[in-house]
Amino acid sequence: MATARVGAKFRVFATQWFLPCVALLAPAAGFPQDLMAPAEPGGPVRLFSSDAAVLESQDTRKDLPCTVTPIKPWLGFDMKFQAGYDVVVPLKELTGGENQLTVVFRVVPDSAKDSPVYLKQHFNVPNIDENAGGNSLLQGAFDVGEGKYHVDWLLRDRAERVCTFHWDSDAALQPRDKPMTLDIPAGAVTPMDFEPFKHEPPVARDHADPPLNVKILLNYAPQDSGASAMQPLDVNALTAIMRSISREPRIGKFTVVAFNMQEQKVIARQELVSQIDFPALGKAVANLNLGTVDLKHLSQKHSDSEFLSKLIAKEVADGKESPDAVIFAGPKVVVDDGLQPETLKALGDVKIPVFYMNYNLNPQVNPWRDAIGTAVKAVKGAEYTISKPRDLFFYWTEIVGRIVKSKGGRPGAVTGSGQ
Repeated sequence: MATARVGAKFRVFATQWFLPCVALLAPAAGFPQDLMAPAEPGGPVRLFSSDAAVLESQDTRKDLPCTVTPIKPWLGFDMKFQAGYDVVVPLKELTGGENQLTVVFRVVPDSAKDSPVYLKQHFNVPNIDENAGGNSLLQGAFDVGEGKYHVDWLLRDRAERVCTFHWDSDAALQPRDKPMTLDIPAGAVTPMDFEPFKHEPPVARDHADPPLNVKILLNYAPQDSGASAMQPLDVNALTAIMRSISREPRIGKFTVVAFNMQEQKVIARQELVSQIDFPALGKAVANLNLGTVDLKHLSQKHSDSEFLSKLIAKEVADGKESPDAVIFAGPKVVVDDGLQPETLKALGDVKIPVFYMNYNLNPQVNPWRDAIGTAVKAVKGAEYTISKPRDLFFYWTEIVGRIVKSKGGRPGAVTGSGQ
C-alpha cells in the first residue's frame, strides 16, 4: 500500500517526499511543531475546552482513524535529544473538500509535572478523490533534555473527529557518555530548531592564556559525492562540527575557508574573526549548484586533484600565516589522481598541528584513507572519524587539548591518529 509522507521527517531532517498517485499533505506552519505559550507569563496555556477534556481523559479515541508510533528520543549532532512520532491516516478518511488536521499535545517532564509544555501543528489537506487509496504519513518532532516524559497527544479534523494517543518517553545518555555536555537542560522541552545557520551567541573567551588562533578548512559537501543537493542531515552535522569549534572559549581568532569539492571552489572565507558568521555560511551553502557540470572542469583532466592540491598548498603549506592549528572537516574526498607530489613534499615543512575531523556516518562502508587524510598523514597529523554525536564531543575535546599542548611546547608537530 502506498504511503504519502507529510511534513518534516526529523530523523533525517528532510522536509517531504513525493510519491506517485498519492496525495501529499503539506504542513501549514514552517516548523514541525509550534510552542503554545500562556496568555501571560507563568499562567496556564489556554486550550479549546474540548481539546483540554480529551487530553485530560487519558482515553484512546479513534473517531478519526489513525495509527500513532512514538519515536524513542535519540541524540543529534546538535547535542539535543530529538523525540517525536509517526502518524498514519488512511486517505479515504480525508476525502472530500479541503480539510485541515490539527495536532495538539502536551509533554510533561517527570521532574516538573506541574510544568507541562504544549505544542501544536496544522496540516493543510488538499482535495482528495473519494476513490483514493493508501495512507498519509504525518510526522512530528521536538527536542528534549535528559529525563523521563509523559506525552498526551490528539489529532482532530474540521469535523471535530479526534484520534488520541498517550505514551511515556525516556531520554538518557549511555553511562560512558555521561561526561558529555548537552545543548539543552535536563527536563526541558522545546520545538525542534530547523534553522542550522542561525546566529551563534557570543562566547565568553578565556583570556587567562594567550587565545588560540585556528584555521578551519571545511568541505561543505554531501557524503554522496554525486548527490544533486546537500542533504539536511549532512548540513546539520557539518554545521554542528563548526559550532563545537566556535564555542571553544580558548580560541580567540578563527579563519574559515569553506569549499565544495563538487563545484571545485571556495564558497566562503572569513579571515581572523573573533566569531564565526553562520548566516553568511548559510547563504554560501544555499548558492551551491550541485548536480551541474562545469564544462571547464570536463575539459581539464584531473581538475579535482589540482583544485585540492592548490587549496592545501595555499592554506596549509605556504607558511605565510601562523595559526596555532589547521583543522580540516567534512566528508571523505576522493580525487581522480590523488594529490600532486609537490604538494605532499611541501607539506613536510608544516610545523603546526593539523587535524582532520572526517564526517562519515558509515565508516565501515568506506574505511580507506581519502585525499585529505593522505595530506594530514604527510604532516604526522591526526585524523578523527565523526560518525556519532559522542565522536564529535570527545574528539573535539581531545583536539583542543592537543592544540593547547602543542602551542606551549613548540617547535614540534602533533603526531598520532584518532582512529
